Amino acid sequence: MSGRSRICRIRNGLATGVISLGLLAGCNSFDSRAAGALDTFSAQQIFERGEFELESGQADDAAFFFGEIERLYPYSEWAKRALIMQAFSYHRDTDYPNSRAAAQRYIDFYPVDEDAAYAQYLLALSYYDQIDEIGRDQGLTFQALQALRVVIERYPDSEYAQSSVLKFDLAFDHLAAKEMEIGRYYLKRDHFAASINRFRIVVEDFQTTSHTPEALHRLVESYLSLGLVEEAQTAGAILGFNYQSTEWYEDSFVLLTGQGLEPRSIGDNWLSAVYRQMVRGEWL
Repeated sequence: MSGRSRICRIRNGLATGVISLGLLAGCNSFDSRAAGALDTFSAQQIFERGEFELESGQADDAAFFFGEIERLYPYSEWAKRALIMQAFSYHRDTDYPNSRAAAQRYIDFYPVDEDAAYAQYLLALSYYDQIDEIGRDQGLTFQALQALRVVIERYPDSEYAQSSVLKFDLAFDHLAAKEMEIGRYYLKRDHFAASINRFRIVVEDFQTTSHTPEALHRLVESYLSLGLVEEAQTAGAILGFNYQSTEWYEDSFVLLTGQGLEPRSIGDNWLSAVYRQMVRGEWL
C-alpha cells in the first residue's frame, strides 16, 4: 500500500467534518502559529486543518498542525494518529530529519501499533530518498540499509516488506557502484594495487550485485598490468563460469588469450579461494 493509501486508511477511521475548517481557515487574519492560537480548538478540528493543508500541497503547514495535536493533546488517540501524519507530512515536504524524528517517536511510543511498520518504513525512506548519486557520501546508504533491514526483519508480513527488500537491493547495489567508481579512477591512473583493493571488495562483499562481472574483468586488467598472471587467469575463470555470456568475459578472454593465457584457476591466492567457493561450492 502506498503512503497515500496509508493516509487514506487513517483518515477513513476518523469522523470528518467541515466546521473546523471554517473556524481555522475561514479568516485570513487568523494566525494559527501565534502563541496559544490553537489552544481553544479540539484535537479533531486541528487534525482536519492538517489534512486540509496536506491536500492543498502545504505539507510544511500540515506538519505544524499535526505537531500541535501532539503538544496540546499528548495522550489522546488523535495525538497517535497525528504523529504518523506528521512524519508523512515532513517526508512529503522533503524535510527528512524531522520526518525521521517524528517516525522514531511513533516507534518509541507505539511499538506494537499497526502503523509502527509504516513509521519504520518512513524512517528508512528518510535515508533512502537522499541516495541520488554515486558520488555522495555513502553514510546515508549504510543508514538506509540498516533501517530497511529493520522493516524486513521486524515486520516481514507487513505491506512494506517487499518494497523494503527491493530498496535494500538497490541501495546495496549503490554501494558496489561506489567501489567500482573509485576502482576505475585508480585503474585509469595506473594505480593498480589501489584499484585491485576496490574491485576485490565488490567480488568478496557484493557478489550478488550487477557490478561483479565488471569487477572481475577489471581485476584481469589490473593483474595483467602487474604481471600477476595466475591471479588474472583465475579472475577470468570465475568470470567465465558465472558470466560467460557477458561482454566482460569476452573482453577478458581476448586479453588473456592475447598473452597466450587461458581463463583457469591456478595458484594459491584470494581469487583461488573465491573460485573454490563460487564454482566448486567449497566454503572453507
